[in-house]
Amino acid sequence: MDATTTPQSTGNAAATLHMNMEHQWLPFTPNRHFKQVPRVFVGANGMHFSTHDGRQVVDGISSLWCVGAGHNRREINEAVKAQLDTLDYATAFQVGNDQAFEAAARIAALCPGDLNKVLFCNSGSEAADTSLKVALAYHRARGEGHRTVFIGRERGYHGVGFGGMSVGGIPANRKAFGTALLPRVDHMRFIHDPVKHAYIQGTEPVWADDPLLELEQRILPLHDPSNVAAIIVEPIAGSAGWYIPPQGYLKRLREICDKHGILLIFDEVITGFGRLGVPFGADFYGVVPDMLNFAKAITNGVIPLGGVVCRDHIYDAMMATTAPAHTIEFFHGYTYSGHPVACAAAIATLDLFARDQLFARAGQMGPVLGDALHSACKGLPNVVGIRSLGLAGAVELAPLPGAPGKRAYDIFLDCFARGVLVRAAGDNLVLCPPYIVEREHIDQLVGTLAESIKRHA
Repeated sequence: MDATTTPQSTGNAAATLHMNMEHQWLPFTPNRHFKQVPRVFVGANGMHFSTHDGRQVVDGISSLWCVGAGHNRREINEAVKAQLDTLDYATAFQVGNDQAFEAAARIAALCPGDLNKVLFCNSGSEAADTSLKVALAYHRARGEGHRTVFIGRERGYHGVGFGGMSVGGIPANRKAFGTALLPRVDHMRFIHDPVKHAYIQGTEPVWADDPLLELEQRILPLHDPSNVAAIIVEPIAGSAGWYIPPQGYLKRLREICDKHGILLIFDEVITGFGRLGVPFGADFYGVVPDMLNFAKAITNGVIPLGGVVCRDHIYDAMMATTAPAHTIEFFHGYTYSGHPVACAAAIATLDLFARDQLFARAGQMGPVLGDALHSACKGLPNVVGIRSLGLAGAVELAPLPGAPGKRAYDIFLDCFARGVLVRAAGDNLVLCPPYIVEREHIDQLVGTLAESIKRHA
């Protein structure tokens, strides 16, 4: 594709797209514009997608943080096929299946501390709502049912369920759905200083002030700590645009929760399973939460699977009931909780991660990506910040006046037309490639992004 190709020119290929696109309502997509410039994948292998018009596109975002091991991995595919021929599906209510028990044991073994009890679901959104329900049920089981306040963080993302949207701090959700969100929720301040820490390269920013001072001096006294059920955060704010917490932030948050008997929930849907070079953000930061939410990379994106891993004391408190033995201890679950095929995919994915040492590889390639982003993009027109840690990085742009997000969206389209998939998150452009990424892929991803930023100055 020559240098004069524009995103709009890919619309010509849509004329040869022989499929009916009138019935699917695409999620988190400007559907009206998509119909003008269709972007349709029809195949994938390794680091690349194949498009409907015969092009190859480098997957620079692990297909939304999911495909850590790269696409079309034979080991996972064969595990799924074998499971379909053995046990295609079984209800999780009142019975279990062998794949779910094995997957839960494998996940628990990977988690730090006594995070040992796994509640399966299907997505990060369901994991968020599940963890909130566990928190309420746990406190009730302990005789502290008055603990019903949840605390999240500004610009935090915890999925699209009403619970997750409530504790999340995404303004668009509050604009559209605010009247139906949970009432007893508060939010901590955001974790980014755009003036003093605009550029972060493989380090944790050191703040002069304590970003958790407001939590201790305003939010907790306002609600009274004895009424707070849980605090939920992403170790790194991934969906908002890869915002890295201040040094010591999560350890300090753990101490505050311990002091007041508040549960700490880590949403590791993005940071879980290797993105930071270790199994979880909890490992990277040396903090064990009371619950850990996961999804995405656990199956390499092949089949939906999510879950919540709880510490032993939560499970033990729920089981310490005097109710009759036939009584359900936690009135919660999903039709597809612990789906045998999804769990078979998870087991195969974990085997693949371990065999190829992909977590360590992500840790090795992270600085390569970070160095490339800072070297190529710092100082370019409209670039106001760059943040990299682990195998992920974001370039933040100054918004177009009156059109927030438009500049990043245009660059996303431009990169796609040139064979590179990046993620536009507001005015951030995010790269988080699969762990199998090679240096030449990073050069292509970053080089294409940098040139597009220049073209859209």
